[in-house]
Amino acid sequence: MNNHPVTIFCRSLAQLSAMLDKTGTAPQMLAARLHPDMLPFAQQVRAAVSFSLRGCCPLAGLAVADFSAAASLQEQIAQTMRYLKDIPPERFDGPPDRLCSDRAGFVDLALPAGEYLNLYILPNFYFHFGMAYAIARSAGAAIGKGDFDGYHAYAPGFSFEGPAAP
Repeated sequence: MNNHPVTIFCRSLAQLSAMLDKTGTAPQMLAARLHPDMLPFAQQVRAAVSFSLRGCCPLAGLAVADFSAAASLQEQIAQTMRYLKDIPPERFDGPPDRLCSDRAGFVDLALPAGEYLNLYILPNFYFHFGMAYAIARSAGAAIGKGDFDGYHAYAPGFSFEGPAAP
C-alpha cells in the first residue's frame, strides 16, 4: 500500500476533476452554496486544491505553491496535480517530529508532520471536497458517492430512500 501524500491527494483531485466535468461550471453552479455564511462551490473546490498544496509542500520542505490564478478550476487542479507529482518522493522522508506550520483561520499552528497531515490537512481537504460534493448534489448535479470516492457503484435509479426507479 502506498500512503505517500501525493498519491492520496492526486487520486482525490482526479475525482474532484471528474466531478467538475459532470457538474459544469455555469455561474449559478459556481456561486451555489449550502448556507449563506459558507463558501460557494467554486471556493470549496479551490480550498480543497489549496489544502493538497498546504499539506504536501511543507511535508516536503518546500514553500507552498499556489495555482489559484489558473484560468479555470480544472486548470488549477491540473497544475496542482502536475506540481505534486513532480515532488521527489524522498522529499517526504524527513523526521516524523519535524514541525509543519500553517494558519488555521485566525490561529497560527505548528504540528509534528504526522499530526499535521492526519489531524489537520486531510480533514480540511476532505471537508472542502465534501462541501463541494454536497453543494453540487443539492444543486441537482447528477453525481453520486462513486464520484466522490471512485469506488461505489449503484444501479441506475437506485435510492436508499425507496425502491429503484423502473
